[in-house]
Amino acid sequence: MNKAEEKVSKFYNKLGWETDVGITEDARRFEDLRESAKDYLSKCRLRVLRHIPETGENILDMASGPIQYEEYLEYSKNFKKRYCVDLSSSALEDAKKKIGDHGVFLNGSFFDIPLDENFFDCAISLHTIYHIDKDKQEEAVRKLIYVTKPGQPIIVVYSNPSKIFKWVSRLIRLPFLLLRKPKELLEKLIKKSVQKKDLDLYFYTHPIKWWNRFGDVATNIKIMPWRSLNTDIQKCLIPNNEMGKKMFDMIFNLEERFPNFFVKYFCYSMIIITKRKS
Repeated sequence: MNKAEEKVSKFYNKLGWETDVGITEDARRFEDLRESAKDYLSKCRLRVLRHIPETGENILDMASGPIQYEEYLEYSKNFKKRYCVDLSSSALEDAKKKIGDHGVFLNGSFFDIPLDENFFDCAISLHTIYHIDKDKQEEAVRKLIYVTKPGQPIIVVYSNPSKIFKWVSRLIRLPFLLLRKPKELLEKLIKKSVQKKDLDLYFYTHPIKWWNRFGDVATNIKIMPWRSLNTDIQKCLIPNNEMGKKMFDMIFNLEERFPNFFVKYFCYSMIIITKRKS
């Protein structure tokens, strides 16, 4: 493993997939678990399903984790086998409890696991590529393309490094932080600092235009919104009540109506690569 993989492996093998009251540490840290966000997040996760073939033999789930959300189970419902690759053996054990004989479970680095060319009818990778070393991300994507059949999709959920989004997010959060009591704010900052030491995940995102490099092996590269806001901003901006639900509905409808705008300026996108036929 390289250093980036070592950090990811350390976190998810020691802490990330530990559960408390049915909630993983990963979800507790990185997801908006409030009731107001529930329907919106479900619809965002199901966006991936739109681009997955209706039927097929094999689907690859690279860095599957424990398949922790119900919507994730939907991705392979019309396939005979779901190949789950992950650095965490405990995650794969949990995934096996959910899908049983429907799954094939491969523990280790995606770079090291031998997979046949043109074997999968679809490949997915959610929130994974940006945790791979920046100089190895292209290799990972090309391997996903290599093992997928010609004419079939490779779907990646990736983060947008747009500086506009980063500066806007900071400006949005500032007044909300200032309105909090000093003691509460201090406690939050201390907690974040401790979590960062425990977490220490590698993270690097290439600009949107970086994905054009795969045009040599793809007939089409489509980029669509997956979700506009990260968890921290959602919690700052959107309340956990009926008004919050309506705000999430409005955001989802705007993402559907103006996909290019949200891809360019907001947080998470889906990259759908259709492999070129020989």
